[in-house]
Amino acid sequence: MEYKVVIYQEGMLGSLLLGGSKVNPVKFSEFLNMNAKQGWRVTTMEKDIRRMLLLWKREAYVVILAREV
Repeated sequence: MEYKVVIYQEGMLGSLLLGGSKVNPVKFSEFLNMNAKQGWRVTTMEKDIRRMLLLWKREAYVVILAREV
């Protein structure tokens, strides 16, 4: 079994312009599907609110993926 940890978050621009940034569900789905095509499966996922420059927040997900080798 092989594992990898990925922090998925939206770009910084949305946080700066809007004061906060949430993960785009369409882009997040595309990210998960791209990894699934390479044999990766989500084992666990945790939502995280990350601070940026002490003033802005942006949503992120810590995703743990696994696949057979």
